[in-house]
Amino acid sequence: MPGTNLTREEAQRRAALLTVDSYEIELDLSGAQEGGTYRSATTVRFDAAEAGAETFIDLVAPTVHEVVLNGAALDAAAVFADSRIALTGLTAGRNELKVVADCAYTNTGEGLHRFVDPVDQQAYLYTQFEVPDARRVFASFEQPDLKATFQFTVKAPSGWTVVSNSPTPEPKDDLWVFEPTPRISSYITALIVGPYHAVHSSYEGPHGQTVPLAVYCRPSLAEFLDADDIFEVTRQGFDWFQEKFDYAYPFAKYDQLFVPEFNAGAMENAGAVTIRDQYVFRSKVTDAAYERRAETILHELAHMWFGDLVTMEWWNDLWLNESFATYTSVACQAHAPGSKWPNAWTTFANSEKTWAYRQDQLPSTHPIMAEINDLDDVLVNFDGITYAKGASVLKQLVAYVGMDEFFQGVQAYFKAHAFGNTRLPDLLGALEKTSGRDLKTWSKAWLETAGINILRPEIAVDDSGVVTSFAVRQEAPALPAGAKGTSTLRPHRIAIGLYDLDAAGKLVRSDRIELDIDGELTAVDALVGKARPAVVLLNDDDLSYAKVRLDEESLRVVTEHLGDFTESLPRALCWASAWDMTRDGELSTRDYLALVLSGVTKESDIGVVQSLHRQVKLAIDLYAAPEWRDTGLTQWTEATLAHLRTAEPGSDHQLAWARAFAATARTPQQLDLLQALLTGAEVIEGLTVDTELRWAFVERLAATGILDEAEIAAELERDKTAAGERHAATARAARPTPEAKAEAWESVVESNTLPNAVQEAVIAGFVQTDQRELLAPYTSSYFEVVKGLWESRSNEIAQQIAVGLYPALQVSQETLDTTDAWLASAAPNASLRRLMSESRSGIERALRARAADAQSA
Repeated sequence: MPGTNLTREEAQRRAALLTVDSYEIELDLSGAQEGGTYRSATTVRFDAAEAGAETFIDLVAPTVHEVVLNGAALDAAAVFADSRIALTGLTAGRNELKVVADCAYTNTGEGLHRFVDPVDQQAYLYTQFEVPDARRVFASFEQPDLKATFQFTVKAPSGWTVVSNSPTPEPKDDLWVFEPTPRISSYITALIVGPYHAVHSSYEGPHGQTVPLAVYCRPSLAEFLDADDIFEVTRQGFDWFQEKFDYAYPFAKYDQLFVPEFNAGAMENAGAVTIRDQYVFRSKVTDAAYERRAETILHELAHMWFGDLVTMEWWNDLWLNESFATYTSVACQAHAPGSKWPNAWTTFANSEKTWAYRQDQLPSTHPIMAEINDLDDVLVNFDGITYAKGASVLKQLVAYVGMDEFFQGVQAYFKAHAFGNTRLPDLLGALEKTSGRDLKTWSKAWLETAGINILRPEIAVDDSGVVTSFAVRQEAPALPAGAKGTSTLRPHRIAIGLYDLDAAGKLVRSDRIELDIDGELTAVDALVGKARPAVVLLNDDDLSYAKVRLDEESLRVVTEHLGDFTESLPRALCWASAWDMTRDGELSTRDYLALVLSGVTKESDIGVVQSLHRQVKLAIDLYAAPEWRDTGLTQWTEATLAHLRTAEPGSDHQLAWARAFAATARTPQQLDLLQALLTGAEVIEGLTVDTELRWAFVERLAATGILDEAEIAAELERDKTAAGERHAATARAARPTPEAKAEAWESVVESNTLPNAVQEAVIAGFVQTDQRELLAPYTSSYFEVVKGLWESRSNEIAQQIAVGLYPALQVSQETLDTTDAWLASAAPNASLRRLMSESRSGIERALRARAADAQSA
């Protein structure tokens, strides 16, 4: 929004001038049930390095009543503009500022979000401050390197609970006075307020350590809250992280709060983690959902050290937070004693790395250590490079220096920088000392350059099948058009897996070689003189970050036997390679579909199966030649139904196939079956058509014109919850009529009242892959309004619209031309330009893949 940006240079100047000591924040939330605004009073004490200097403090508020600097009242109307209060004539040494304002509740998931539960009609509040939204609730120096202590005093409605970073006190006359926090950054402070349901426990650690634990959710979700499972994962994380980090948990308690309408997966507020309440499962889900929830729980717990205890100085080192939390959470799942998910690296290869590879091939690709010039830059940088590529490269670094040496360096890093701020060299220096490796060259190649490498085996054999030469060729494809920087060859630590078919027809690893490769061609003499195996798999065990290709013979065997690997990780690596080849137009969509149909029945990992379901549907919808698309959809839909009928009753696979069938059912007979399953007229043994599965059926039946508004309303009457309201919004927007599309468009584009989660649901319903013609007229409308919406809506709401309503289904040169003309004439800011170029890239890729699919016919 106008006037809310902050540049890196401004932050550096402010950090050089100020040392912030403490905040005392008083909030009157006694009127939260009614909404509107609330009174916010902030007293901040800070030191200035020079007399007479000037600076500013950040605040986003409808009204500022009072600004008092060192006892002198300032003219609030004169000093407050946009998101800043100007401060002049500072005292050298200690200063005290008091700001009293009316701040506003939001329904966008930013600042202090207010939600009313339709079940009990009670309001529930929570804060979300990353990146720059603490200033929506109290006046703050909104940058990560100006740490301070924070003391909250909150007036709340009688009977409500207030949770913050410090332990929850006993209220007096509905006033909650919290103890000051340790020195932390403003963006990880938190308040969660409302009549929340709580379950309490504790973590008993080594040396007599006791950490109070609690899990919270709305009372309407309490019957579904599996607190024991959540505590079990949390305790495993405490055990593993404290051992590996050699640093005791740094805060006084650990609360996890499942909150409504949350934009992200979760947020690492110090000692008060907020998590999207879709992770409180109302219906049966597959084990992949529990694994994903556990990874989220562990990711946020890791942040208590990486990010909260030690925080990046500025947002260009955001990866120091996110990559480390991602890597260590998956490592904990894979290696912690008693973990339910020892194959977590399979999930990582299948999901996070696929995300990273996709992001790294967009025109917006950037180094892991990104150049972040201002807040606008970072707001669109929570992406697959910052999280998933960074974590992949850390996995490579661990292979390069050794796991013990890696964690010894991390331990020294925490001890040296506790409650402080760091930059990349601080961490690399610690790792160099413990590993003995020079990491400056490694860092330049891996952290300070963009793009992705391709590794290919080059194998020669004699007439008897013995290897006479073996080398790994590394390529550095040119970066996408518009990307900054140049491609580079990198040092890789990889394993080469050699696989053969056993008597039972299973692919079993017969040998493994681990080595460093560098440059364009690396000879692997250790394989010369050995019999050529059935499959040669580069980057086995997924140690490095690179696209991998199979040689011709290995590809032939894998095409026939992909499901026959005895281990899940090599299967996942081959599936990921096949998907990447499909996206790159090296494998046609029809051949990818055939590969999946031949191998998916042997795939035991449910997370991989569900990814294949999504990828096949996306490939047919976007990458198939249009004249073959119906054929592909018919093949796929018939397969989903056949697998649904033959899957083990009550199994995760049965549920996954039911959802896949619901996403693609299209013939009258298939839609009749969906309707019969919904009404109970037909039953498939073991398949429970519970609340969430019912909605999946309803949404598809609405999208195909079978169910109308009255029937959607009747379904909502069965499920009068917030989740039900979102599903109903999706179903209404999905209806295949001009009137339904106009109504959905108006509610998102012309009105500005929808809460974030409902707007997201409407957009999801609006965009239906089999409604291209119905949606085509909205292409021109989109380009007419998107810039104005970007400039007038909050960041989260604007990003949903800009990405979600882009005409991604209109795959044509015309859409590319229209996008290019808009980019040339609209003069969007860098953030919107980035999102538009990413969306445009999707059209380009789809056109290339369609051409490849048509060519293979």
